[in-house]
Amino acid sequence: MKIRTLEYFVREVFLSLKRNNWMSVASVGTVAVSLFIFGMFLMLVLNMNKMAESLESQVQINVYLEEGTTSSEIRSLEAELNDMQGVEKVTFVSKDEAMERFKERLGDQSSILDALDDTNPLPDGFEVMITQPELVETAAKNIEQHKHVESAKYGQDVMEHLFDITRLIRFFGLVLMLFLAGATLFIISNTIRLTVFARRKEIAIMKYVGATDWFIRWPFMMEGMVLGLFGGILANIILRFGYSALVSEIYSALAFFPLIPEQPFLNYISIVVVFGGMAIGAMGSTISLKRFLEV
Repeated sequence: MKIRTLEYFVREVFLSLKRNNWMSVASVGTVAVSLFIFGMFLMLVLNMNKMAESLESQVQINVYLEEGTTSSEIRSLEAELNDMQGVEKVTFVSKDEAMERFKERLGDQSSILDALDDTNPLPDGFEVMITQPELVETAAKNIEQHKHVESAKYGQDVMEHLFDITRLIRFFGLVLMLFLAGATLFIISNTIRLTVFARRKEIAIMKYVGATDWFIRWPFMMEGMVLGLFGGILANIILRFGYSALVSEIYSALAFFPLIPEQPFLNYISIVVVFGGMAIGAMGSTISLKRFLEV
């Protein structure tokens, strides 16, 4: 592209924005709102995905040992469990510790245990943390094959529901992102269409005197990119301040809530929103101009 041609395109873009200043402001506002909604849902879905991964990472198998298992046998079994594929951590829980936890869980109703007369029916056991949720079922079955293991439980029904929920979050999150991207493209293309319609006669004259489609298309594409850029920057500023305030508010009440840290997360969101806005602006301009090039 020649420098003179590029200068002409840039001049046409700014002339169009100046000539339609109020429409340009309205367009930037509309694009900013659309990209803000898109960015907000993108942050929401990514954080929901983060929470789902956090829940999945806490998958635990409770291993119950046979009565009479000796200390040396327990240590030997602990070493075997640590060597298993997919095992992240193995924690021994004595029968006394298990009883204390049970009492804490019962709270005010712990008096019902008085009927046991200081006997402890709970077995010794292990808490086995698994690195990947899909390995839980296989790991539990393998653990049950070990000597001195009475059973290995991981809450099959709960885990299946958890996996179903995380799959739904990811699927509907992707669908939602595609829908909002399409909605933003629709809004921008219709906004640019107003500018194209106002200059339809000029476009027809340029076609008649021999201007190529790309020569006519470039200024409108660049205008769409400029609108997308300014709208993206505005949406990005609001998103950054909003997310920072939300993270600060949540962490002040729930310090261990699994939110994505601000950095570099907000930088990635900024790139997606700003460059996504420019790309959608260019696409919207192309779509809007297509009918008017058919002369």
